[in-house]
Amino acid sequence: MCGIAGILHLQDNQQVDSLLLKQLNSLQSHRGPDADGFHLEPGLGLAHRRLSIIDIAGSHQPLFNETGEVAVVFNGEIYNFAELTQQLKAKGHIFSTHGDTETIVHAWEEWGVDCVKHFRGMFAFAIWDRPKQQLFLARDRMGIKPLFYALLPGDKLIFGSELKVITGHPDFNKNLYYPGIEQYFTFGYVAEPNTIFADAFKLSPGHYILLDKSQPASIRQQQYWDIDFSGPALTAAEVKEQLIPRLEEAVDIRLIAEVPLGAFLSGGVDSSAVVALMAKIQQDKAVNTCSIGFDDQRFDETDYANKVAQQYHTNHRTGQVDRNDFSLVDKLVTLYDEPYADSSAIPTYRVCQLARQHVTVALSGDGGDELFAGYRRYRFQLHEEKMRSMLPDAMRRHIFGPLGRHYPKLDWAPRFVRAKTTFQSLAMSALDGYCNAVSIMRADARAQLFSPQLKQHLAGYSANEVFERHAVNAKTDDPLKLVQYLDMKTYLVGDILTKVDRASMAHSLEVRVPLLDHKFVEWASRIPSAMNIQGQEGKAAFKQALEPYLPHDILYRKKMGFAVPLASWFRGPLKQALQQALSSEALADAGLFNQAYIQRLYQQHQSGQHDHSSALWSLLMFSQFYQQQLG
Repeated sequence: MCGIAGILHLQDNQQVDSLLLKQLNSLQSHRGPDADGFHLEPGLGLAHRRLSIIDIAGSHQPLFNETGEVAVVFNGEIYNFAELTQQLKAKGHIFSTHGDTETIVHAWEEWGVDCVKHFRGMFAFAIWDRPKQQLFLARDRMGIKPLFYALLPGDKLIFGSELKVITGHPDFNKNLYYPGIEQYFTFGYVAEPNTIFADAFKLSPGHYILLDKSQPASIRQQQYWDIDFSGPALTAAEVKEQLIPRLEEAVDIRLIAEVPLGAFLSGGVDSSAVVALMAKIQQDKAVNTCSIGFDDQRFDETDYANKVAQQYHTNHRTGQVDRNDFSLVDKLVTLYDEPYADSSAIPTYRVCQLARQHVTVALSGDGGDELFAGYRRYRFQLHEEKMRSMLPDAMRRHIFGPLGRHYPKLDWAPRFVRAKTTFQSLAMSALDGYCNAVSIMRADARAQLFSPQLKQHLAGYSANEVFERHAVNAKTDDPLKLVQYLDMKTYLVGDILTKVDRASMAHSLEVRVPLLDHKFVEWASRIPSAMNIQGQEGKAAFKQALEPYLPHDILYRKKMGFAVPLASWFRGPLKQALQQALSSEALADAGLFNQAYIQRLYQQHQSGQHDHSSALWSLLMFSQFYQQQLG
């Protein structure tokens, strides 16, 4: 697990500033504290930060082929590298190391851009082929590892594992990408392939970029893999027979390491499943596990984590996030480099901090809810789709449109009467309704928040277009699989995997994600929707397969989620910090928001009239970002 960076002059062979390259690479030193490495030649500079996991004594980067003509800098793990190494050796390739990095170089020599189709793992890498004068950038299929890039003045391409590498270059222009602000206050993050800056981009999951200096052209992302929900459906017997062995194999190949290894254990279904299978695989060695809890019982799951830990006799360690633990607010902005509004980044940071005290690699259960339909919003979406199918569009808009506009926001009321979002969604199409359901701030709230100046910049743009763009490629008419696809392309990569990557790398901890093994994803995507959601039970097929391994109250208890008590924080210990951030001159001078509306949100929250904690946290994070980056 590492950090990579590089600069390529596309039109000439001007020498890259070695001191600047080292400075930029040092900005991500937390990603690789064990070593750094550089390569400079006319028109090119490559840089690397290393966290040693496999072949600790060797595999230093940048790493070259035997002729010194092809170089790679690589972040991630190729789990099938041993198999690929033997295959490539049989084709005549000569290896000088024992790790997975060199496999990438020789795979490029053998298969060119199709090398990515042979890799099983998480990765972001850059290959420089001197004879061909080509730079190849690639990212893994699910987007577990990040890669950012930008084209700077003078036709210089810069790339890095974190956005701070790009923004740290003196030639980078920090012009805001205004649609990114609309995306941020809708989703809580800026969606791939964009960033909050107009001139910086994320390489999308399952995509690569091939640049040829001999044939300069525009920088274009090319897709090499996608999630396919259109495959032949599995039978109930096949799911029952194959699910555990396939997941066990995905876990097993992620246990290769020359450093201490463990797992996160939240007490939820997914992390408990990973721990159970780890214990089954390494029966002669106790699994190292860790969990994080809260002193507020409404948010604490440590009792369930302890139950699984006791069942499998793990070396279990528990930490706690105090209700006054808001010291990370400023640090989060530095970690994520752009506005990021998932407050669970706080406990995620703390659990990574705890894990790193004992292990260098940790397995997580991320991806299970998207893959097996575990989110409650999936069930709501199916119910709403049934209602949409029963009423013509015009009638739905006529009935539910006014209800959505005028029904009060009853945050204090029992859940069954909090129907405002449902009424709004039922007046919309399936895509727009789902976007409305997952939004941090609904379209009507964003319309009140945004200033006339920002609305002019947006020119009618709506974050719904992100879903519309992905829906075209979903290749399914199944309403459940459609929203699963949308979440895997947006929420999973933009929120969940981003959160875990930055939080873990802040502590030089490698996190591996067996549920997102692409072969397992390809198989699980063929599970019929009726087997994933049965009545009010999400992840039904997954839970049934796990019944021999986990207690009933772990599998079938109400989903809690990994949240923090924001509402009470903002009325208590964070009240003053929130007020200062929302009233800051920098935020006001930006001219992006309606300051009167922001103060109304704040006052309504303080009075207890409404729970605006999600919107206020988003504003707090944006304010801190703006002051750090642009103030």
